[in-house]
Amino acid sequence: MQMTKEPINTSPIETFIQQVKTADNSQVKEVKLPIQQAKNLALTLGQISARLHGDLEKFVKENSVKAEQEVINVEMDGGGFKE
Repeated sequence: MQMTKEPINTSPIETFIQQVKTADNSQVKEVKLPIQQAKNLALTLGQISARLHGDLEKFVKENSVKAEQEVINVEMDGGGFKE
């Protein structure tokens, strides 16, 4: 079952990063967010985290099957010792 993934709106993260940069340049000691902006930021970070976790699980599952099916041949000739 192929799920289509809608793009995640990352503008709350970009806005927050810009606010932090501005505060840092102005040497402000803190950044305050309105609750709605904080909610949007938290939701966006949660969506990104969930997406990454799902992608990681899918990657591990797909690659563990390949690793189980992979055949590795090892040949040893015993080497030789010279006196």
